[in-house]
Amino acid sequence: MRRYPRIRWMMIVFCFFAIAINYIDRVNLAIAAPHIKKDLGLDDATMGLILGAFFWTYALMQIPAGRLLDRLGARTGLAVAVGWWSLFTVFTAFGKGFTSIFISRLLLGIGEAGGNPGSAKVISNWFPKKQRGTASGIFDAGPRAGTAIALPLVAWLISVWDWETSFVVTGAIGLVWVVLWLVFYREPEDMKGIDEQERQNLLQDRGQSQLVGTEKIKLRTLFGYRNIWGMMIGFFCMNFATYFFVTWFPTYLTMSQGFSLKELGTLGAIPALMGIPGSLIGGYTSDWLYRKGLSLTAARKTCLIAGMLLSSVIALAAFTSNITIILTLFSLTYAGLAFTAANIWTLPADVAPSPNYVATIGGIQSFAGNLAGIVTASFTGIMVGLSNGSFVIPLCVAGGICLLGALNFMFVLGKIEPLNTPKNDSGLGETTSHQQASLS
Repeated sequence: MRRYPRIRWMMIVFCFFAIAINYIDRVNLAIAAPHIKKDLGLDDATMGLILGAFFWTYALMQIPAGRLLDRLGARTGLAVAVGWWSLFTVFTAFGKGFTSIFISRLLLGIGEAGGNPGSAKVISNWFPKKQRGTASGIFDAGPRAGTAIALPLVAWLISVWDWETSFVVTGAIGLVWVVLWLVFYREPEDMKGIDEQERQNLLQDRGQSQLVGTEKIKLRTLFGYRNIWGMMIGFFCMNFATYFFVTWFPTYLTMSQGFSLKELGTLGAIPALMGIPGSLIGGYTSDWLYRKGLSLTAARKTCLIAGMLLSSVIALAAFTSNITIILTLFSLTYAGLAFTAANIWTLPADVAPSPNYVATIGGIQSFAGNLAGIVTASFTGIMVGLSNGSFVIPLCVAGGICLLGALNFMFVLGKIEPLNTPKNDSGLGETTSHQQASLS
């Protein structure tokens, strides 16, 4: 059996903490929202704009961030990204009105755009294909852990001090991560003290296709592939529901269910906690199916579809007032979304024509996915305002879009393999019978 450097697991644990901090820094606003609204005299529609501001720059910067990470490498790229968003998390504490907080959130999104593409690149660098699902499950447990940690942590900081302190503390955590990352992280080629044969096994197992790593692909060429569009549409559908939890879920619990700040930090954290095993199991299941003989396509798509079908139960929460049932449905939804997400983040490394395009493709799918953040935050705010505080329409729409996501992974996403990008980048060139270069 081929052996690989054990230290690879430490690298992906670093990514887990980076993404956990990423989500703490974005969820803290959702938890602090009722207090900010009260202190600054903001209405629901205005608060919806602030909650959605982050997603504008976060979505728009995904592709540039991915391309930059492919050029800088994971070590420098992730250090810059985490340092940037941590600083602007701290700056949010000094916001004195709509404009200043809105701008801080816009700038926060620029830095956070590098988190997931950078982690996908670490997976490509340090893990063979048969372990990428497990590695993705570990780092993608970060959002669930970050959300779960943010609820009690930020609620406690606000109750003891104020909402401004919560942004200073959570931002400082990210700056500590940057220091530790720069001290410990190296690429496999540069890491000292690891077995040379294990290093060579890892380098040989990196997924590559016909494209030599030094050759360049135009960005528009990648958009010509059906699988890229399947990844983008699927990520959008998954994130439409995911970002309800990131933006409006704390407000939903306090407005519709009458949760206190203490209950928000305890019971409110249950769905996010359920997302942690969902992510780990989702990634492991995909790898297990692949090792048991299923094709990579069957292993990945089975998990993608199953997770989206499970997450559609979010719609049922609109038709009950029993808090136990509500939390159970939200927990199943979060677990399903996490199960899907662990497999979505294997796809950039699985389909990249060379390692030099893993973060770029990760940025492309994440760009589409995070357009959902803009839509979810604004759409929910508008619907809640128009319906006098009701969340029925947002929850039903989220459930329907989860079903659409399952259909997308079933019928739009094709065979999962490296894109057969031609060396002559003037067009799409030839494709295999199962790897279409267009949606037609």
